[in-house]
Amino acid sequence: ASYELINFKFYIYITAVAQDNFKCPDDFGFYPHDISCDKYWKCDNNVAELKTCGNGLAFDASDPKYLTENCDYLHNVDCGDRTQLEPPISTPHCSRLYGIFPDENKCDVFWNCWNGEPSRYQCSPGLAYDRDARVCMWADQVPECRNEEVANGFSCPAAGELANTGSFSRHAHPEDCRKYYICLEGVAREYGCPIGTVFKIGDGDGTGNCEDPEDVPGCEDYYGDVDLKALKKLGY
Repeated sequence: ASYELINFKFYIYITAVAQDNFKCPDDFGFYPHDISCDKYWKCDNNVAELKTCGNGLAFDASDPKYLTENCDYLHNVDCGDRTQLEPPISTPHCSRLYGIFPDENKCDVFWNCWNGEPSRYQCSPGLAYDRDARVCMWADQVPECRNEEVANGFSCPAAGELANTGSFSRHAHPEDCRKYYICLEGVAREYGCPIGTVFKIGDGDGTGNCEDPEDVPGCEDYYGDVDLKALKKLGY
């Protein structure tokens, strides 16, 4: 065991010396560190300077000419064998100073962190933030979402409960005039009507469409004093 430990220390020493003695391949350029993904070498007049990306960023070494100095989010960079990183520096909602991180309590919320300052983002109704794909997806497809977070806990009618709807039906949200649920094969997903409209329950069970608020009893004042005609002209 002691022999292996000595060999390991010797390897680390040789690697450190090799990195300290980095020689610039050209007068000017930006070159990846051999073992650290968030470090790189800046060469200016054939003089090398070791640089470190912000905490949560990694050096993008994809430029074959080594003329680009670019630190990007870790998930955007192919580190390859450059596996070492600086220890995390965290702030509220930010696992590192830079990056995109899921909220710990709400699966439809995520945080974009820049220099430790978090900006809150929320997926559209019915969607949740997928930690692997790093995009908003249907909440029922995101493993971290609790049952009550998928379509706010709305349960679709049992098979055969509604007449003439088959496996597809629409249902009003109990509180928000603009939102509604679509049930497909027993799975509920939350949708939202376009700005300026609200959901109107149809004549048949499990039916409905997005209509002008003035045509939906109880939702006439949903948008308050907002000029809906001006919004529609702007393309909202």
